[in-house]
Amino acid sequence: MTETTTTKSGKASLLLAILAAIGASLCCVGPLVLVMLGVGGAWASNLTALEPYRPVFVGITLVFLGLAFRKLYLVPRACAPGTPCASPKTLRNQRIVFWIVTVLLAALLAFPWYAKLFY
Repeated sequence: MTETTTTKSGKASLLLAILAAIGASLCCVGPLVLVMLGVGGAWASNLTALEPYRPVFVGITLVFLGLAFRKLYLVPRACAPGTPCASPKTLRNQRIVFWIVTVLLAALLAFPWYAKLFY
């Protein structure tokens, strides 16, 4: 694999995990955000209709986080010497971003359990 393919697939896994987590938490976080922005009423409560799809989005999130973890920790890097991909600093930065994103996604996915504190 080339350096750009490796980098793009790692970024794609993280991006897709973020989108799936947003989808998973939309039924719970969405109404809270809308109320905080001043939008209320029946329209905001319609977002709870997405609740049956939450397990699907949670599963997709976990799959993409697993793919990103695999890419960063388990698959040997195939980079040409002298490229940014071969730099240990690049790998360290990617791992830091991965763990920051993972913590934020875990907070989004766990929102239904601590949402009672906000309502």
